[in-house]
Parts: sequence; structure tokens; C-alpha cells
Amino acid sequence: MKLDLYQIDAFTDSIFGGNPACVVPLREWLPDELLLQIAKENAVAETAFFVETGDTVHLRWFTPEIEMDLCGHATLATAHALKTIRHYPKDSIVFETLSGALTVTTSKDMYTLDFPSRSPVPATLPNNIKNALSIQPKQVLKARDYVLVYETEQEIKNITIDQQSFDQLNLDPGGVVVTAKGTNCDFVSRFFTPQSSILEDPVTGSAHCSLIPYWSGQLHKKELTAMQLSERQGTLFCIDKGERVLISGKAKTYSIGTLWTA
Repeated sequence: MKLDLYQIDAFTDSIFGGNPACVVPLREWLPDELLLQIAKENAVAETAFFVETGDTVHLRWFTPEIEMDLCGHATLATAHALKTIRHYPKDSIVFETLSGALTVTTSKDMYTLDFPSRSPVPATLPNNIKNALSIQPKQVLKARDYVLVYETEQEIKNITIDQQSFDQLNLDPGGVVVTAKGTNCDFVSRFFTPQSSILEDPVTGSAHCSLIPYWSGQLHKKELTAMQLSERQGTLFCIDKGERVLISGKAKTYSIGTLWTA
């Protein structure tokens, strides 16, 4: 079977920046085992598969290991592929997903994701996470992901992870986000996933479903600019709307190709 394959760098305006995602359009859904095999072969953090169904687009996200319940950068990448490669006629795209209906609006080269808010609450840090961290947080919170709050941006840059200890955790489908107030933006973060072929995710849109309400409350502002401080880095423009959050960013097409499943 021959399928189209697009690789998009999300939450960046530069090739080799942001978070790479593969996007695969389908005419109909293939077996889950095959989708997972394709995602594993693509060897990026997320592969997005979509089927256009009239006024909506059915969207699913797979890591090389599991299907995810929510993924920001691969949603942005899919919207970018639909608009710039497949010439989708509308400026508002409604995706049907495991997290319900998600809308992405486009304006020039900016894509805005309308995602559910997931406010984190106080939690206890598991020993495997504590032992894996080179620097301990000042506050521990949790929603889908553990949210670990630090004093400074420099601490976020300096944190290292003992992967052997970290991989003893099973947080499917979540991870651990470390965050602090930014020096040149409102807040910064990094994101780590245990038992994953990619330990540090370059830019994690879904984690901002928790980071946005937290930092909106801390900084007493609804509109925020965020940076994820991975090696590739990414910039996110955020709005806290109560039960929903808006996450905006840019994207660049890296490659357009073909895959064969047999």
C-alpha cells in the first residue's frame, strides 16, 4: 500500500527547529497495529494519521510505542499539511479526536489550537522521579503530566535525567514537565517521557494545557509567551480562556514523500 508522508517542524519558523512530526493522510482507517508500526518506523516523537470526513477531520496520534490521547505539535503539523500541501479550503479545521473536538484556526502563517485546560493540582513526587532528577523542584503538581516548578530558567536548562531510574515509571500516556518563570518570555519548560525511545520531547503542546492555567494564575495575566528549552527549542503563544486554552505557533514543511506498507 502506498501512502503520502509529510514531515513538519512544529512550533517554529525554521527548519531543524521546533518539534518534528510525521503526518499521514488516509482514505480509511488501517489496523492499529499497522499504524503503530508506521509510527515506529518514522522514529519521531509523534506520527499523526487523519481521515477527512466531510466537515471534520478524524485525527489520531501515535508515538513509536503507544497511541496518545492528545498531542499539540502533531495537531499543528496536520493543520499545516492540510492548508499548505493539501489546500484545505477553510481557515478553521475541526479535528475529531480521543480528546473530543479540537479546532485549529489559521491566520497567515500562524496556527491556533483550541485545547482543553488541564489545571494541575498538588501531588507527591514518586521516588523514581525524585531520584532521576539532578535538581529537585520547589513545587510538585499533576494533571495528566507531573508539573515540576523551579525557581529559575537556568535550573530548567541545567536539569539532567537519570534515565535508568526514570524508566522505572509507567506514566502512559503522560510525562514529566519541568518549568520556571522565563527571563525573556513568561515561562519556560522542558518535557520528559519515561519508557520512551525519545526521552526529551522537543516542544510539547499538550503539556501547555496544564502550564497555561498554572502560569496564568501565578503571573496574573491571560496572554503569555512560552519557550520550550530543548536542543531544538520552540515558541508558543498562549491564552488562558478558563476551561479552554489557546496555543499558537508556526510550522515549516521539511519533506514530502511516500511510504510503502508492503
